[in-house]
Amino acid sequence: MQQPVPDTVSVSARPSLGLAALFGETPACGAQPTITTDGSDPCSLACSQQACPAADQVASVSPALTSDEIAPTHAPPIAVGDATAPAAPAAKPAPALGMVGLGRMGGNIVRRLARSGIFSVLNDVQQAMVGALADELPECVPSASMADMAAKLPTPRVVWVMVPASVADVTIASVAAVLDAGDIVIDGGNSYYRNDVENARKLAERGIHFVDVGTSGGVHGLERGYSLMIGGETAIVQHLDPIFRALAPGMDAAERTPGRTGEPATSELGYFHCGPSGAGHYVKMIHNGIEYGMMAAFAEGLGIFEAAKHGTPQYNLDLSHITEVWRRGSVVASWLLDLIAHALQEDPGLTGYSTAVSDSGEGRWTVQAAIELGIPAHVLSASLFSRFASRDNDDYANRVLSAMRKKFGGHNETHGKPASS
Repeated sequence: MQQPVPDTVSVSARPSLGLAALFGETPACGAQPTITTDGSDPCSLACSQQACPAADQVASVSPALTSDEIAPTHAPPIAVGDATAPAAPAAKPAPALGMVGLGRMGGNIVRRLARSGIFSVLNDVQQAMVGALADELPECVPSASMADMAAKLPTPRVVWVMVPASVADVTIASVAAVLDAGDIVIDGGNSYYRNDVENARKLAERGIHFVDVGTSGGVHGLERGYSLMIGGETAIVQHLDPIFRALAPGMDAAERTPGRTGEPATSELGYFHCGPSGAGHYVKMIHNGIEYGMMAAFAEGLGIFEAAKHGTPQYNLDLSHITEVWRRGSVVASWLLDLIAHALQEDPGLTGYSTAVSDSGEGRWTVQAAIELGIPAHVLSASLFSRFASRDNDDYANRVLSAMRKKFGGHNETHGKPASS
């Protein structure tokens, strides 16, 4: 069974270059870091110097440093009060990763990382979006092409792809074409988990690592943080821990589950290594399938309330206040309910919203997975089909029903909807 990522990163007496490279630092010795997947020390493999100038200072540090406590440089610190020490020039911080796709999710991921001092090389098919975000975040670096982005990243390179699932595979291939062995590609969108397995296989042939990250949080993730479901090699996921930790909501996002004690697991911070390639998006897929069911349940219940004014007896119910009272102490209290209450406060009749509801793929994949495993998924499948019906995809089937009723019973339903059937 795949083991979860630990909350601490062990550090040997010789400092590892991998995490330093993630933040764009180059050691004084000039060694180029490598990432290992067998637990060996990447510094000792990459560095030709048998006597490391920083080993002494690191050796005295506890061997269980948290990832944000590891010193990001090989060079020893200048002593306080050293009059001979040269003044450090103000320099633009080196980028830690490239971000491909600067839409609502990708752009906000860049912004949230920047708040933690982790800066990106920006890339998007729309150069206007690159320029606008670079102006907003001067520490981030614009790029004009995939190759330009790769040239501006320290090695081993980390590139996060945040694009729609329909173009994810071709985008990942374009990114990989400008990368080298040892580099890392992260797919943070809503890709199909089976595609992840294939992408990981193709990239591995060139020595490039692949990590899939199911990312939940939507447009509110910038402030609330992102729930991250991660798939990939353990050593690579550990290497990327500072990025995931910066994006996650943190311990304060929810009360601690009774029975959990000691050092918090990464899942309690809002990110979790679910398993090998594809596992992250598999977990996110089922998450979204459940979301479909929860949304449908709220929609159907409130639909009954709205129709109660035509019932016997008639109830003219204020849905805005009902959803507000449910938010406080109710079993169905949730973030989805919070969003409903907000929408009803702004637009009580919801007249500004469509009656046709889209589906983005994960609901279909969830139902397919249930069929493949022989697991009943009544609610999840019904919620998906209700979205199809909302787009009048059942129009012809309903005409067939009406035709049969007329032929065997003389029921004429040609003009409008009958009051009852």
